[in-house]
Amino acid sequence: MVQTLEKGSIIQKETSSIVYNTKQLNLWYGSHHALKNIDLQIKENEVTAIIGPSGCGKSTYIKTLNRMVELVPTVKTSGEILYRDRNIFDNDYGVEELRTKVGMVFQKPNPFPKSIYDNIAYGPRIHGIKNKKILDQIVEQSLRGAAIWDEVKDRLHANAYSLSGGQQQRICIARCLAIEPDVILMDEPTSALDPISTLKVEELIQELKQDYSIIIVTHNMQQAARISDKTAFFLNGEVVEFDNTDIIFSTPEDTRTEDYISGRFG
Repeated sequence: MVQTLEKGSIIQKETSSIVYNTKQLNLWYGSHHALKNIDLQIKENEVTAIIGPSGCGKSTYIKTLNRMVELVPTVKTSGEILYRDRNIFDNDYGVEELRTKVGMVFQKPNPFPKSIYDNIAYGPRIHGIKNKKILDQIVEQSLRGAAIWDEVKDRLHANAYSLSGGQQQRICIARCLAIEPDVILMDEPTSALDPISTLKVEELIQELKQDYSIIIVTHNMQQAARISDKTAFFLNGEVVEFDNTDIIFSTPEDTRTEDYISGRFG
């Protein structure tokens, strides 16, 4: 953890066991009804997996949590998403404020075309931190937090594109950690990685949940079973079932959940 940030130089973490409370969320892309009456509560310091077949609304849902979905011009929504008991759709809730608290890691590694150091320092600099000693501390601790410091500490000024795909993804996670978010959204973060890099990211996720709440979209059933505390099964834009992961994978209540997990469709 970055001590400077813990003292509140960027944000103060708030205290509530429920991080996100989604109430009757509906979303349309034009005339296409992509999310239908979504009700979900996401707890802090847990890994929540979102599973389901392609096109079921998984990625759309997590992109509503930081309002990134609004970048699509035809999108309209109804219902509420409460983040720490505040509706993120309220007119006085700035997108920049929300995205400072809710970081995101994408399917494919997307480091900036900058040095490793500058990738990590980018967010803190945007938030007004200019002191090099503080930036050095943030960069080191963020890279340590993403379990990649030992691999890159001697080449911090090399271009991030010189790293392997798995290393680039951990750089993106470190870049996310550098502004001390409250929540980390991950959209298929290992789908483009080899098995060894995937394992490293999964181990990292387990460590990170001590300090962050993590919501991860994954097509990989085994991954969801390995790393998540709760699992939501999406189908055709609806939440079919949401429960503790061990229950979802051992004794699901809905036959559609059992059929999907057992590979009968999807």
